[in-house]
Amino acid sequence: MPKEKGRSLIASNRKARHDYLIGDTFEAGIVLSGTEVKALRMGRASLVDGFAMFTGDELYLENVHIPEYLNGTWNNHAPRRKRKLLLHRAELEKIAHKTRESGRTIVPLALYFKDGRAKVEIAIATGKKEYDKRHALRERQDTREAQRAMAAANRRH
Repeated sequence: MPKEKGRSLIASNRKARHDYLIGDTFEAGIVLSGTEVKALRMGRASLVDGFAMFTGDELYLENVHIPEYLNGTWNNHAPRRKRKLLLHRAELEKIAHKTRESGRTIVPLALYFKDGRAKVEIAIATGKKEYDKRHALRERQDTREAQRAMAAANRRH
């Protein structure tokens, strides 16, 4: 069987980009059980409520929902268990240093297979205030309206 090449997206956390200002991003490996990998290959996962947290000097992904594998037996996994993230020590120290500042958290942005291995893209993020969210929505709406107006003007000529 040929090896997988490239990146195939399983789940993305679009809500994170709305709720947080995204800072540095990192690609981390993730420790999974066999039934979790099979459930991911079926394209089933949710990152919406997920976050990463240090336990000792190791980083764990928490509250990410990978549903039970349908054909699994008694050894199926728990859907919301803690999963260890695999990063280099220097990256872990950098993340730990940046999250010590107040208001910083670690959120997952995407879960995907890269060359056959499950990876998660995490980011150091700062929570947005409600007025920042409204401002971002207004900006997006204004640019969309401007593009529509430009397209309409181009069609007339």
